[in-house]
Amino acid sequence: MDLLRNEVNIVHVKTKQEMKDFIQVAEDIYNNCPQYVPDWKQDIVDFFNPAKNPGLDFSEVQAFVAYRDEVPVGRIAGIVNHRANERWESKNVRFSMIEFIDDPIVAEALIKAVEEWGMEKGMDTIQGPMGISDFDKEGMLVEDFDMTGSMNTYYNPPYYPQYLEQLGFEKETDWLQIRIDIPKEVPAKYARVSQYVKEQIGLKVVKKSPNDLIKGGYGREVFRLLNEAYKPIFGYSKLSGKQVDEFVNKYIKLIDPQMIPIVLNDKDEMVGVAVTMGSLTNALQKSKGKLWPFGWWHMLKSLKWQKEDHAEMLLIAVRPDYQGLGVNALFFDDLIPIYNQYGYTWAETGPQLENNLKELTQWKPLKPDFVKRRRCYTKKIKIS
Repeated sequence: MDLLRNEVNIVHVKTKQEMKDFIQVAEDIYNNCPQYVPDWKQDIVDFFNPAKNPGLDFSEVQAFVAYRDEVPVGRIAGIVNHRANERWESKNVRFSMIEFIDDPIVAEALIKAVEEWGMEKGMDTIQGPMGISDFDKEGMLVEDFDMTGSMNTYYNPPYYPQYLEQLGFEKETDWLQIRIDIPKEVPAKYARVSQYVKEQIGLKVVKKSPNDLIKGGYGREVFRLLNEAYKPIFGYSKLSGKQVDEFVNKYIKLIDPQMIPIVLNDKDEMVGVAVTMGSLTNALQKSKGKLWPFGWWHMLKSLKWQKEDHAEMLLIAVRPDYQGLGVNALFFDDLIPIYNQYGYTWAETGPQLENNLKELTQWKPLKPDFVKRRRCYTKKIKIS
């Protein structure tokens, strides 16, 4: 059933035209916004397609569009991740991909739609923005609105968190991104620790070819390690074998294997991995999220020929029994010379949980800036 609230019509997306409107909302809101980095449009469509998104094997999703006078003015996705709820003993409905014009009535109508949908499925709490997996975009920007976004994070106007807080949402957790200037030389601390763990612990850094990563099993091993290392992290739900295959086949092929250092122990077991790549920010902005007719050309230029000025450090994972032993120093010791070789002058991580002090303090020798605070909001569902 569609909902009508204060002349805002909330529609459960079912048709291709409604999905086009779902995508169009973001295009309208961020028209001429230099900080906004669009998603690939096809990725949004595929997110709701069980044949394309293996996360839907254990999750339910529903897209909603808000209309006023038949014009799309807001959107939101509701998600029930049954695997995460079981893991965390919760009854959460997540919201994701939220966008709305500067109108609190539209924001309230969208949130109410997800709350009611969640209640129908037995949920008692709403949280977000969060996706199905930890590799989907998550967290609403609450600071540094003047900074350009990135391909793996949300950008949003300042009024978004203001309206959510007016609706009774409270902070559940925050993420920070870490921005560093690439030094010309590896800091002495990293070089010293790297040498120690190589000689005394028997660790080594290796690089694998795309064929090794995609067909040789190393890509699957990367995500097996991620499942093990990320298990205790807020909101994480274990990636299924089908999800792993999707990530490997779709994304690993895009990344230069020189920018994926893999750490092996003396038994050749993978105990650490860092996945980094050159930024695709300019390519996505120039393509406006469309692969055709010319988006592929902008993508190819960024990936192969005209590398951008910075790198995105997407994720780092270390096997729990090797954490705190200096594995991260191996990553820095390996990557800093490569970044210099490729002409990158700075780098930025993906969102890092603010209470993950081990992760945050390891960057100290690089004099990091902590930027782009993002927030996961939560509140109990109360339908009047």
